[in-house]
Amino acid sequence: MPHKITLTGSATGPLREYDRYVSFDMREKGSPSAPKGLKKSTFISYTVFVAKKAFNKTGLTKKSIMHEKILIQGEPTLDIPIDECPGEIGVICFQITVLPNKKDKEGNESKDKKETEHESSKAQKEVAATKQEEKTAPVSQPVAKEEKKDAETVQPEAKKTPVQEQKDASQQNQLPTHPKGTQDVVSFDEVIVPEAFLKTRPNPEKTQKVIDFVKRTGYLDEPLTIEKGSKILKDGYRRYIVAKTMKIDKVPVVYEYQK
Repeated sequence: MPHKITLTGSATGPLREYDRYVSFDMREKGSPSAPKGLKKSTFISYTVFVAKKAFNKTGLTKKSIMHEKILIQGEPTLDIPIDECPGEIGVICFQITVLPNKKDKEGNESKDKKETEHESSKAQKEVAATKQEEKTAPVSQPVAKEEKKDAETVQPEAKKTPVQEQKDASQQNQLPTHPKGTQDVVSFDEVIVPEAFLKTRPNPEKTQKVIDFVKRTGYLDEPLTIEKGSKILKDGYRRYIVAKTMKIDKVPVVYEYQK
């Protein structure tokens, strides 16, 4: 079975180009603490050989390879001429990956956070504007009369009886305010989110679709799944994030009973 090797770090020497491949040197230090009674490990220099096609896909250049942190996966080799392999061990690279810079990662997270806050603020303004329009818009009176065949005779508009008005109000109250399958409605602050969910980041596009649904309907498209009694979130972390973003005080839930 061939021996696999993995290296992380930056190139310690210039990029060397050949006909079908490129090579560069890397350096790694072993474990700082050796077993008792044994000598400590030392630095080992490697010469990495990468196919040009695979190297070009990374977007690395002669200058950037000295500063970017990269990950190499491959196998050691002893069949390279000494003048092409100044390192102590030659490595045939099967896969090369550019690792994200810590500053870039923090910058992307900050950018995503600002975009989410902007979308949330925009959504809140739209919801407030919609509610204001509903308050100020005149209520149109339905025409409940049928015209007779004789065009000259028109009956006056019939007034609704108190029973009819009560029936209409009851139908309005029955309009859906929560998604199908909802068993209960609990306060958003009562839902406990496990640490495993907090370490994940839901897909932004799918999250935006749920936000758009809330803007149109005023409620979540599906209920959250929580544990009965403890109210620990079991499923629906994306909708939990949307409820937090849209400042929804009461969330629909279904229960998963404790075993």
